[in-house]
Order: sequence, then structure tokens, then C-alpha cells
Amino acid sequence: MYLLLYSLLLQLLQLVLLQAAWEVGSGQLHYSVPEESKHGTFVGRIAQDLGLEVGELVSRRFRMVSSSTGGGGGGGSRRDYFEVNVQNGILFVNSRIDREELCAKSPVCAVHLEVLVEKPLRGFHVEVEIKDINDNAPVFSLNKQNLFILESRTQGSRFPLEGASDADIGTNSMVTYKLSRNDYFSVAEKPNDEHSKSLDMVLKKPLDREESPVHRLLLTATDGGKPELTGTVQLVITVLDANDNAPVFNQSVYKIRLLENAANGTLVIKLNATDLDEGINKEISYSFSSLVPPSIKDMYNIDLNTGEIRVKGNLDFEDRNLYEIQVKATDKSTFPMAGHCQVLVEILDVNDNPPEVSVTSLSVPVLEDAPPGTVVALISVSDKDSGDNGKVTCSISPRLPFKLLSTFKNYYSLVLEEAVDRERVSQYQLLITARDEGLPPLSATSSILVPIADVNDNAPAFPQPVYTVFVKENNPPGAPIFTVSAWDPDLQENAFVSYSVVERSVAEKPLSSYISVQSESGKLYALQPFDYEELKLLEFQVTAKDAGLPPLCGNVTVQVFILDENDNVPIVIRSWAAAETSPLQLVPVSASTGHVVAKLRAVDADSGYNAWLRYELQEPRSPAVPFRVGRYSGEIRTTRPLDEADGRMQSLVIVVKDHGEPALSATATVSVSLVESAQAGQSDPQETGVSEGPMVDMNVSLIIAICSVSSLFLLVIILYIAMRCQPDTALMYSAGNHTLVCASEVGSWSYSQRNSRNLGVGETAAAKNDLMVFTPNIPPAPTAPPPEGSSTAATQPPRMPSPAWPPGKLGGPGAGHPRMTAGVNPSPGVGRA
Repeated sequence: MYLLLYSLLLQLLQLVLLQAAWEVGSGQLHYSVPEESKHGTFVGRIAQDLGLEVGELVSRRFRMVSSSTGGGGGGGSRRDYFEVNVQNGILFVNSRIDREELCAKSPVCAVHLEVLVEKPLRGFHVEVEIKDINDNAPVFSLNKQNLFILESRTQGSRFPLEGASDADIGTNSMVTYKLSRNDYFSVAEKPNDEHSKSLDMVLKKPLDREESPVHRLLLTATDGGKPELTGTVQLVITVLDANDNAPVFNQSVYKIRLLENAANGTLVIKLNATDLDEGINKEISYSFSSLVPPSIKDMYNIDLNTGEIRVKGNLDFEDRNLYEIQVKATDKSTFPMAGHCQVLVEILDVNDNPPEVSVTSLSVPVLEDAPPGTVVALISVSDKDSGDNGKVTCSISPRLPFKLLSTFKNYYSLVLEEAVDRERVSQYQLLITARDEGLPPLSATSSILVPIADVNDNAPAFPQPVYTVFVKENNPPGAPIFTVSAWDPDLQENAFVSYSVVERSVAEKPLSSYISVQSESGKLYALQPFDYEELKLLEFQVTAKDAGLPPLCGNVTVQVFILDENDNVPIVIRSWAAAETSPLQLVPVSASTGHVVAKLRAVDADSGYNAWLRYELQEPRSPAVPFRVGRYSGEIRTTRPLDEADGRMQSLVIVVKDHGEPALSATATVSVSLVESAQAGQSDPQETGVSEGPMVDMNVSLIIAICSVSSLFLLVIILYIAMRCQPDTALMYSAGNHTLVCASEVGSWSYSQRNSRNLGVGETAAAKNDLMVFTPNIPPAPTAPPPEGSSTAATQPPRMPSPAWPPGKLGGPGAGHPRMTAGVNPSPGVGRA
């Protein structure tokens, strides 16, 4: 006896351990909650029960998906009945739950939840059972039932009544009936089979129509819930005379099985009832009871004479799998009597429903740097058929970086199997196929578009590493010179490129003072004119940066070559020493043809053709000028032997031109004095470093004499000017190293220092440094006119204002050097003194 008890206990323990191991392996929790629970009702500590840390729920992306209900009956709902507080890991009621709406009459009603966490990815299945409460009262389909009963019916006769229905289950749906107090009738229930019970009203004693033709009773239905709920219906019983035998069916309940694809007109059953009366009271007609709802009458019809029931609608096992049909057989008496039976039609399933694919949660777009194993979507499949016809398998189109993982029953997770690259494939069209196990099998497909979200993983790139740009000097400030463009294969802000110049120093100046770039277009601007003579090559880098986080950038080198323009006039450089004090060039009268008088040197800051200079002798006033200048050497030579007829003083204007377009030029005036051979030897133009001092010393007595005479003459001239000075007259007096000017009627005077000697008189005369010039309104002074091209350099002495001289006028601010002057010619080939 003890051994047997020990063996039973051991088997029971093994069974308990096996059950516990199965529950742990399946990863499923079970909770229960009453229906109609309020929002926030505690269900369970789901995080603790799943072995998860509450503090990691957010970081591990804890999320829960409410799936369809279990337990059959009504279709599953997609509402979120439950929610989890990720701060404390408690599962609570989120919205109202009506068990009858959710599961209808199913004895078991549960909501299946799928819980997902990441890092690592794990799935859990939670089942929440919905407990029934007594929230539905029994309900009759009609408020009033009319019955017609012959007074000849014997005691104990039974009359079927329509019972009440209660949407609850279990004890809450167990209904008892009570009839209002009377002497003739009572109610009784009789079980037909395991599916249903029939409610009858039983005659307790014979009726007497003459005494009571109508009986009005109240039938009350009470359920078994706590507290009890009730429903009522009024029974109106009319007592009839005559016919005392009702038709009788050969059985009270008929059970039929029928395939759901039965065609219209298919015979369900042929009923047969008999009546013991004779004549017209024996003739029977068949019909559906008044208790049969319209939904049944839409699916079946009955022949009045033969009792044949046939299909007339489309039977669907998934809509309804059992029909309870109340049939009445009525005789044709004046006061007809009726017999009743029940036909139970069970619908058998046929594989006529393809599977259904539903995406319950779709997390798109998927970042292109998402790791393999990332959950993209939750997919559920279902089939309205039953048995093998309702078993479904799911698959995905091949050769794609995704796969399906079965999580629980008909639930799958679509996860990333390998890395993706948006620049290679921007989106994936997935085809999910669900196939059942029926014969023949049926399948369904669902298409999922999975876009790939961009990540800033590509830096902007230029099409070439170096750009070469040619820009002419003297460009206008702020003008665009070039445009750089970079391309980023990313999207939106990750592809939005902005440009900037890498700052550095150029010739001790910041690069930003030369070049700027428009950040959006990449257009480069020159901020100031370039000067080829100062800067020939400007090399810098441009950075293209995207707007991603973090931003990526790429560089390109830009080489700007400055092209020369003819913007510099030639500059004449004297070839003799102490040029500022040398009065003139002395040439012996005996000089032979080709004698070198002087050599001009000029330079041009430009380059190439713009700096290639040529020398020309300006058109002389006398066609017999005995001098020429070398075109490219700048040497002034005699063209023939000189004689006294050529004059003692010659002024040669030399034009120096470059080869630019347009050409720029400068002029130089060379004063040549014919002297005897002894004097010419002291001013040999081929010698360098010749000093002017000895020549001055030799002529000092002559200079003193000339200055004394000039001083007296100057005093006379000043008096003369004071008398004759008019608004348009101008007087320039030069004595020694000074210039005196009178201009306009305002009477302003200008005194300018000068440093020139312009004349040499005779073969032995010293250089004369007194010069007096009058405007055309003043008679000329009795002295020799100044050499052509000579001018005074204006410098302002103290205490005497200087008038505004027009450029290039004698004695004005534009005057050149006393011996040679240079200026930019506004028109090609013409110099300005």
C-alpha cells in the first residue's frame, strides 16, 4: 500500500515538474482579469515575472503588441486592451474589455500579447484570461408571445416557448424560469442534447374557453450570477375550441451534417408528421415556427406539403457552424392543432478560405546602419478554416537581406538579416506568402515596402582634385571668377553641401581679403582687383561640408593664375649720373654721323609683350633734325654731321611705347646743346658718374653776371605784370630756383621751387637758369623761349597758396621732370607731359 502511494506521488511530482519546464521553455506568462475592469486596473508585474530589469525597459526598447484573442467565438480585436508602464514594469488595463464582444460564448477567452525587447532581441508571450462577470441579463427575442391552445388539450400537454438568452457564460448564463401565479400553466425545461434545452409550458388542468378565453401571464428568466439579473416576456394564451389531436413527428430532434459549400436547392431533410384525426383535421402543412429568426429563413426553405427542407443561401462554416431550426406541423382543421420538432444542422468545414496576412507593427524606415537582427515588422497570419485547413505557414521572397522568425503560433518577426546600404538600394519590396495545409492548399500574399533611411555616411566629393582658373588682373571687385561643385550621395540635410575657403595668409594678408565663396552655390568671388605684378598665382583650398550629424567634408585645391594686362606705363631711367642736376647733353659740333648723344633706358612692370619696349622720336618741328633714336636700344645718335645751321639748342621728345593692347607710352625730353669739342668732352654720354660740379665752377662768373641782370629785369617785369594782369592772363617767372605765377582776376599767386636749367648759350656759355614765360595775352619778354617739352616741378613753398592747375599745364601739379617727363597716355601711342 505504501509502495503504491509512493509511486503515485512520484508520478505526480514528475508531472508537475514537466509542466513547469514546459511553461518556462515556452516563455509564456498567464494572467487573469475580470471583464469591464477600469482603466489602470493592475494585471501583473510583467517585467519582474519575465526576469527583466525595470530600469532597462526603455533602453532595451521594451514594447508590447496586442494580438488577436484566443478561445474561438467572435473574431479577434486589434484594440490595445493592455499597456505596460515602463517606469515600474506593471501591466495594467488600458481600455474597456467586454468579454462577450471579444469572445462571444466561448468558454475560454484570452488576449495574447507579444512582448519584444532588444539588446539582445528576445520575444515573450503573455496570455491574459478575461474572466466573465454577470453583466448581461437574460433577454427574450420578443416582448410578447401569442399562443393558441384548444380547450380540448389534456392535462400535461406541453407547449414550446422561446427561451431567454444570456450573453454571459458559465453560472452567469444558467437561466431559470418562473411563470406568474396562475391555476392552469407551469414551465418546465427539457434537455434535448448536449447543445441545448427546450422550454415548455405545461398544462396543469383542462381549459374552459367559455370561462376564460384568454390568459395573460408573465414569464421571468433569472440567471445564476451574483447579483442575479432577470428578463421577462408576456405570454398571451388564447383558448380555442374543436380539434383535439395535434400532428406528431416521428422524433422530436433531427440532427443533420452538411458541407458548407452545399449548392442552393440541396436537400437537407424530409420531415414527416402524422395526425390521428380524420378528414381535414388529419391533413398537415409544414412551416417554420414563428420563433425561427430571419437569418435562418434566409438560408433554408421548407415545402408546405412535403416537409422537405432545402438550402437556399450560401452556407459558410466561418460565419455559423450550427443551425437550430424549429419546425411546425399544423393540421387543416378550423381550429388547427400543431406539432413541433427541432432540426439541428451542423455545417462541416471546407478549405474555402485563403490565409490572411496582417502586419501588426511596422518599424520603418530602417536606418542603413541598423545591425543585423533589427526587428522591422511583426506579422500575424490567420485562416478562418479549421483543422488542417486552418494551419498556416509563412515565408518571404528569397535573396533579400531580411528573414522571418517564428515567435509564437501564427506570429512572425521580420528581422534584418544583413547590412543594407541606402545608396545602393533605397527601398525593398517584400512579398510575404502564407499557405495553409488544406487540400488543395490555398495561399495569400502581402507586400511590404521597407524604405531605407539615410545615414550621413558619405562625405561631399569634388569631381576632380584640383581646379585651375585663369583670371585677368585688374578684375572688378566682387565679380565671380569660378564655381566649384561637390556631390554628396546622401539625402536631405546629409546631402546639403555648404562651401567655405580654408583660411591662410597670402603675402602677409588673410586669404579672405582676396577670395570669398558663396556657401550655398560654391561660386567664388574676387574681393579685390588682382595685380599680376604683385601676385601671379593664388592657391587655396575650398571645403565642402554637409549638414549631417556629425558633418562630413571634402576639400579641393583651386589654383588661380593671374594673367597680365597692359596696365603699367613705361618708366624712363636716365643713363647718366646725377640726372637731376645735369642741365643738358653737350654734343660737339664736329660729331660725326652715328655719334651717340645719349642713351635712354626704360622699364615696364608688365610682362611679355606688355613689357617689350620700343623708342621713337616724336615728330620734329623741323624736318631736318640731325638725330635719331634706336628702336629697341634707346640710343640717340646723329644722323649726319652737324653744322652751325642746326642751331645751338635742340629739344628732342622721345616716346617710349610698349607692345600691349592698347599700347601705353611715356615721353622724355632731352635737351641737346652744340658745343665745341673741348666742352663736349666734359659731358660724354658714354661715361657714367659724370659730375655737374666742374661745369658749374667753370661758369660761376658768367652765372653771377647773368643773375644780376636777371634780377633787374625781374623787377621791371613785376611792375609790368601788376599793371597789365587781366582775368585770363597768367605770368610765370623763373629766377634761380623759383617760379612766380599770377592767374585770374582773383589775384592768387603761386610760388614754386624748381630745380632746372634749360638753356645753354654759345659754345662756352654756362647753363642759364633764368626763365620767364608769358601767356598769349602778355607780350613776350626779350629773352629766348624755353625749350620744347621743358617743365617745372611744382612744390609748394610756405605762406603762399597754390592754385588748382589743370593737369599737364606748365607749372601745374601734372608737370614733369625738367629734363624728361613721363605720363600715361589716354590714347594709344600719345604721351602726356
